[in-house]
Order: sequence, then C-alpha cells, then structure tokens
Amino acid sequence: GCVLVVSVIEQLAQWHNSTVKAAMERLCNYIPGKYQITHCMLCCIDREMNADVVCHSLKLCRQDPGQPLCHLYPPPKVSWFSTFFFKATDCGKSFKLEYIFMGFSSVCAFPLLANLCKKIKYVIRNKLPFEDFDGDKFSTFPTLRGYHWRGKDCNDKNTTVYPGRRPDNWDVKSDSNCNGIWGVDPKDGIPYEEKFCKGADSKGVMLLGDSAGAHFHIPPEWMTVTQMSAKSFANLPMAFTDELDWPQFSEITGFLNSTIGGWTDSLYLRLRRRNRCNHRDLQNISQNDTKNDFPINIAAYLSFSLARNQLLDNPAIVVYATIGNDVCNGNRDTLAHMTTPKEMLSNVVQALRYLDSRLPNGSHVILTGLVDGRFLWDNLHDRYHPLGQLNRDITYSQLYSFLDCLQVSPCSGWLTSNETLRNLTSERAVQLSNVLKGIATSEKFANFDVFYMDFPLRQTAEEWRKMGGEPWQLIEPVDGFHPSQIAAALGTSITWQKALHEWPHVLGKENPLNDQIEAVFKDQGGH
Repeated sequence: GCVLVVSVIEQLAQWHNSTVKAAMERLCNYIPGKYQITHCMLCCIDREMNADVVCHSLKLCRQDPGQPLCHLYPPPKVSWFSTFFFKATDCGKSFKLEYIFMGFSSVCAFPLLANLCKKIKYVIRNKLPFEDFDGDKFSTFPTLRGYHWRGKDCNDKNTTVYPGRRPDNWDVKSDSNCNGIWGVDPKDGIPYEEKFCKGADSKGVMLLGDSAGAHFHIPPEWMTVTQMSAKSFANLPMAFTDELDWPQFSEITGFLNSTIGGWTDSLYLRLRRRNRCNHRDLQNISQNDTKNDFPINIAAYLSFSLARNQLLDNPAIVVYATIGNDVCNGNRDTLAHMTTPKEMLSNVVQALRYLDSRLPNGSHVILTGLVDGRFLWDNLHDRYHPLGQLNRDITYSQLYSFLDCLQVSPCSGWLTSNETLRNLTSERAVQLSNVLKGIATSEKFANFDVFYMDFPLRQTAEEWRKMGGEPWQLIEPVDGFHPSQIAAALGTSITWQKALHEWPHVLGKENPLNDQIEAVFKDQGGH
C-alpha cells in the first residue's frame, strides 16, 4: 500500500513538474475527503528515491530475517540507508507513521463504533446486506451487499415481499415479488401477474463464485497519473463499500450499464429479455478469496447467504463458478496448498446436496470448469503496468514478482516466470475440472439437474480477435489477474449460445407477452 501511494505521489510531481507537497495536495483534492495521514509522509518523500526506498526507510515495509528483500523497482546502486537514514529516522520519530497506520485497525475499539464494526464484519463474512430491515436478505441500499448483489427489495418492511417469490394471490393488491407487475387489468378483471406470467416458466439466476464472479476491479485511472483527475476517484466510496467488486456489471448478474469500460451483458439480462417476469430475480453470492477455504466451507456460506424458499419461490439457475480459487494462493509452496481432486469432489457434492434441500423443484445447476491461467503470463508479462506507463519502468513480470515475494500474490502458480510451475498449476486445474465434469454426468438430485461447461476463455479470445481486439485487453489492467469487463460481456454471449443449443429448457420459454408487459409497466419496476 505504501509503495503504491508513494509511487502515485512521485509520478504526479513528475507529470505536473511540481514539488512533492504540491503533488500530495493535488491527490488529496482528487480523492473524496482528505486523508490527513498522508501529509505525515511529506518530509520523507524525495523524488530522487523510489517508492521502495521511501517505504522501507519509513519502516512501513520491512525485510524479515531470512526472507528476501521485496521491491517493485530495481534496487538503487548505493546503500539505502547511507543516503536516507537520517531523514527517515527523523520522520519516523516525529510522526511514528507505523503506529498511525496500525491505529486504523483499532478504530473499532471505540464504544460508539464497536457495534457498527461488528455488524459490518458479520455482513461481509456472511455475504448479507448491511441494510435489511425485514431480514429477508434483500435490500433497498446498493452497496454493502445490497442490491448491486441481489435483486432490489421493493418493500423492506415486509419479510414476505422480495424478488424471486411466486406471486401472492397473483399480486392483485401489491407487488409481492418485486418484478413490477401487479394490479388488475380493468378491461377484463384478470390480474396482470396471472395474465402475463402464469405458465411463463419464470426463474431466477444465482452465482456461487469467487472474485472473478464478483467482478473484482481496481480502476486503472486511480494510479495512472496522466489520466488522473477528481473524476477518476468519484466512484471510490462505492467501490470500497462493494469490496472493490462490481457485481452490477458482472457476467452472470450484471444489470446496469458499465461505467468501467466495455459493456454489460449478463445471463440475468438475457433471461429478463427472454421473460420480463424474471425482473430483479438475481443473486450474486461470490467473495474475494485467494486462500482455498471458500470451496471447503461453501455449505456454511450458503446456509447464511442463499435466499430461496423451496415452497414459495420460483426455480433458479445456479451457476457454480470458482474458476481459480482451488489452484490459486499466495504461498511459496503453492502446489501443496491447492485443492486435490478428492477434496474437490467432496466439497462440491456437499454443496450440491445442500442446494438440493433449498432450491425449488425444477431448478438447474451449471458447474463451470477452471480457467487455464497460463493466458495471463503469456499475454501480460512483458507489458507495462499502469504504474509503469509514465516511465516505462514496471512490467507485469515485476509486479508479479513483488506480490509473490510479499506472499500476497493472487495466484503464485500462474503469475510466475517459472514455466514448469505454470504448467503444473494448469494440470491441476484440468484435474479439478474433470471432477466437476464427472459430477455432472454421475450425480443425481431431486430438485435440479446438473450440467457442466468449460470456462470459455479460448472462445472469448477468438471472438475478441475477430472484433479487432488484443488478448491482453481481456485481463484486468491493475491486478493483471481477473477477467476484464470486455471478457465478462463476451463470455456471457458464448455461455448463452451453448445453453440455447445444448440445454434450451434451462433458460425457460420465451414469453410472447413481453412487449405487452413493457407497454403496461414501462414506468415501474426499475432496477
């Protein structure tokens, strides 16, 4: 974190030919709210010293005994402390930055904030909306696991009103399932919900996924000084309260027009176009996790997070897509920490059995295979990262090595110059995908059928090339790891076409009355 902030400040000073102090003030003016702690760094930042030197001298970065020296930039030829020792020591004594930074972690110790912090931690851990007055797991608030992640509640004071349920008495008096269709047609006295949605094979879509499914994204303009302005950081509060995820633009549950590049196309939007009665019936239960404990504890997450009543609600299409978590971790001995085929079988079957106890009859589950992450190194390693574009001094290879040294790499097995390790990681991914494929062909469940599909990376890249694009544009530029907005949108199209040709019943029937629904309810039921 220190290296990132100092790099941006130094580059701002360089780009605008200003002092470090002026660059700091510029950055503070860009960011919503003033983060006064950064002013404590001013005396310690020298444009002649790179960010690694500054942060190690401040002791915000350190080299533990017996561990390698982690650095993003090439080490200076002279001794770090021979040129910087007195300046850094004085600054450290004056401001004690390490204690200031540590103080952020204890903010929840204040009595007035303790309960709030406790609830926020509970919400994030269990993937439940922060603001949910009736406890039905749906919200009228967008972030903090609100309606960016699930269909928007239309009555947060009534636990029997939420997206995805079957209509209560055909919604004659009110909209019990939040699809915007309710009331009675005065021409014939037939409830609109009955007229438009009876027998329409309505169904929702749910994603059980990892950070790729949550659509993790750090805006590159946050660290590209040539593009930086106050507008660049306007979305910062929303981004942080959504855990740096953008599910509202994602491949499975996206529903808003993308503001992070590319365009939005999702399984939900296509199901909604196919049958307008599916409006708002979406849930994205994904999490950012690079330690493999998510698949092992997925049943526990589901028990808290899944919102589906087997008796009262419509069936659902559930997409199970942990496309990298089982082989990705930041450990030095990364192979030893990958999920084994035996563990994969047990974890997924356990999760499916739990789903069988919760999903309404007539549901469907799609198991998505793991990605071949060698695509990342092959297409990015020699390109410049956003932080390195000004001076052409930081490649993705350097970024990957830096994160790996710190043991915080999102995927040590693929984000490495070690070709053997990259191949072994992909071999394990294939083994785990084969487990999922076997489950789809051999396991039977009472309330849903199971299908398997490969993660469509190769087809996505081919389609993007036909459109004149480059493969590297399918990868998130800042982390160099997750699928980009373009990749998400193209992946939707490929998945939809496969489903149409191979499992058309999964998608439900096309509602011939969609145009009539829109004509009557064009001003209702907004997302």
